[in-house]
Amino acid sequence: MFKIDDVVKRGVRAVTISASLLALAACQDDAVSQSERDETAVTRAQTQFSQRVDGLLAEMTLEEKLGQLHQAAGGRSRNLNSRLTPEELDRVRAGAVGSYLHVAGAQPLAELQRVAVEESRLGIPLLFAMDVVHGYRTIFPVPIAMASTWDETDWQRAARISAEEASAAGLHWTFAPMIDIGRDPRWGRIVEGAGSDPYLGSRMAVAQVRGYQGESLAAGDTLLATAKHFGAYGVPTGGRDYGTAEIGERSLYEAYLPPFYAATRAGAGSMMTAFNDIDGVPSTSNEALIDGTLRARWAFDGLIVSDWNAIAELMNHGVAETRAAAGALALQAGVDMDMTSGIFVEELRQAIDADPALEADLDLAVGRILTAKERLGLFDDPMVYHQVQREQAELLAADHREAARAIAARSVVLLKNENAALPLELSEGRVAVIGALAADASTQLGSWRAQGRPEDVVSLLDGLREGAPEGVEIVYAAGADPLSDDLSGLEEAAALARSADRVVLVVGENFDMSGEARSRSDLFLPDSQRALASAILDTGQPVSVILVTGRPLAIPDIAARADAVLNAWMLGVEAGPALADIIYGETSPAGRLPVSFPRSTGAAPFTYSEYPGGRPADPDLARDTNRYMDQPITPLYGFGHGLSYSTFDYGALSGGVVQGEIRLAVDVTNSGDRAADEVVQLYMRDPVASVARPRIELRGFRRISLEPGASTTVHFTLSPAQAAVFQSPGVWQVEPGQLVFHVGGSSLDLASSVEVTIEDGFISDVPAAAIATRGETE
Repeated sequence: MFKIDDVVKRGVRAVTISASLLALAACQDDAVSQSERDETAVTRAQTQFSQRVDGLLAEMTLEEKLGQLHQAAGGRSRNLNSRLTPEELDRVRAGAVGSYLHVAGAQPLAELQRVAVEESRLGIPLLFAMDVVHGYRTIFPVPIAMASTWDETDWQRAARISAEEASAAGLHWTFAPMIDIGRDPRWGRIVEGAGSDPYLGSRMAVAQVRGYQGESLAAGDTLLATAKHFGAYGVPTGGRDYGTAEIGERSLYEAYLPPFYAATRAGAGSMMTAFNDIDGVPSTSNEALIDGTLRARWAFDGLIVSDWNAIAELMNHGVAETRAAAGALALQAGVDMDMTSGIFVEELRQAIDADPALEADLDLAVGRILTAKERLGLFDDPMVYHQVQREQAELLAADHREAARAIAARSVVLLKNENAALPLELSEGRVAVIGALAADASTQLGSWRAQGRPEDVVSLLDGLREGAPEGVEIVYAAGADPLSDDLSGLEEAAALARSADRVVLVVGENFDMSGEARSRSDLFLPDSQRALASAILDTGQPVSVILVTGRPLAIPDIAARADAVLNAWMLGVEAGPALADIIYGETSPAGRLPVSFPRSTGAAPFTYSEYPGGRPADPDLARDTNRYMDQPITPLYGFGHGLSYSTFDYGALSGGVVQGEIRLAVDVTNSGDRAADEVVQLYMRDPVASVARPRIELRGFRRISLEPGASTTVHFTLSPAQAAVFQSPGVWQVEPGQLVFHVGGSSLDLASSVEVTIEDGFISDVPAAAIATRGETE
């Protein structure tokens, strides 16, 4: 194998392809005036509603229309249904509410729905919503861990189970998937997404939409998916949640919007706007982005909901002086439903009285909300989501827990394994499990845990105890808790470690240290965890470290001193058994990082796909190149990194052209003595273009399973459009010249390459990173 820096030194074989073979769309006429484009955008945004929806719109009063735009909080995330008072039922009867969030339960929501359909004037059903992000009662690994499987089928299965459970509990709508690209681990909500790469993020977005929404939204066991947070929430200045995104238009369209385009094409029923602004324009009032790109160019016809209180916060942004003005801005931009601020239902009438043209925007918003309810089948069978017996049967079903265990094990990433320290292959002896997080069941649920309960969780400690081979004794000491400065338990923990044959040290973050409003200025372990790690590593015993975290951490000391480092993230209800499967060798780890681990806080943000610059980083020159002078040019662990209990050999990457497609193939062999999975990763480099291009970009991946000594051929089929360069909104160009494709086990470990020559062409409305590669094996 060779590293990416060696690519330029090796010969590559060239094949030629013409982009014209794909019948790519012509570029938009530059002679069209901006006003004409605006009129076209408005025309394209007009949705053709069904006869039922048009009929309801004709019958509704202004107050009833405004009511449909209002989403009320039926409680809080940890106190559901608490606000469903008799007075609230009167609001439902009056048609003053279109949706509730923070509600759940087939029986209590059945009564609320009954009032809406039987006692309101028009009988319009309600939408019930919750953040079902990585499970409802059966909690799966946190999303960044789910992305670490590098297998869409895992996330689609988890989303399908989540929908089955949540729909059985009376819910119609989830505020997931969160598909923001996150490249700064200081940002707390990096835990909720698929990491740093737009291609990986796009693939995972599609999987989740399909899982939540199933084959038909009207099936009764589906959830309306919400792709959030449109458009660049994951890149706040300094990693501080809710902060401004200072990015250029090219970065917006090439890096941050592709997952949203992919979700649109997958049929996502709704989207949520972001809290933040992009270069001073708040997403919740960004008409060019919502009505221009999302609705007109991408033809998104679902409903758009604001984030919690975000419409009112337009005044904090400084773009609206009054609540009525804030409501008008959001409605004009294309936001259909107001989450909790009450502006649409309380103050929007003032704005409409002042500007009657807003009534057209109002009718569009109401029509889209009614259409979402129609697509869910709620007009035909509003009580299909309220079957108490199904709720009892679905929650924590045995096959759901089985899936949670399997997916959790597939999420674990082996970062280091010196001298085959793992798996623990002991027939007898004493294993010391050290760290308060080992026994912390609640942290394994992560953030946005829906109805997950700590008592449902098998902790890491219990899993290691229950899964231990006969003759192996598991002993435990808490040592130190990540939320406490109390270090009084370190001496006991170190003594226990010295008495053992092997040590499993569990350190990291408590669940409440990652998530919304949980940005951190320091990516090192909490002080107590650093002290605990130092005390245990100082014993001189063989130590395998288990990281529990919702974000990449800077762990240079642990990486240097531990025998093995296993990144477990936060694994859900089956955390313990899944970890035991890995630790004791029942399963070989095959998770891969969806985002890099930095060497220090100051090295963030970082992405493997950054531009090379005029003075590219040089590992041998500390000055006059694009690098920090006090650390290596690579991250501690790079994008796509992950080890196995086996080894894999790659043959030469070959390529050819068939019917206008780029077709590549590589032979992969399990050269070790264990059955294991490998994640074959395909990267692309455009070495000469009209603008600087990323040093490499992910353009395909395939997780494969191989027995010892077995081989398979992995095929990738790409479109030339996957190399398109952004020109302007809606216009992308495939430029003539050479593309170099690389294949290997990570972004920093590429095995072989092939060169492809293409001709130019234009495409419209298709972000290159959102186009899926077909991957097959033989």
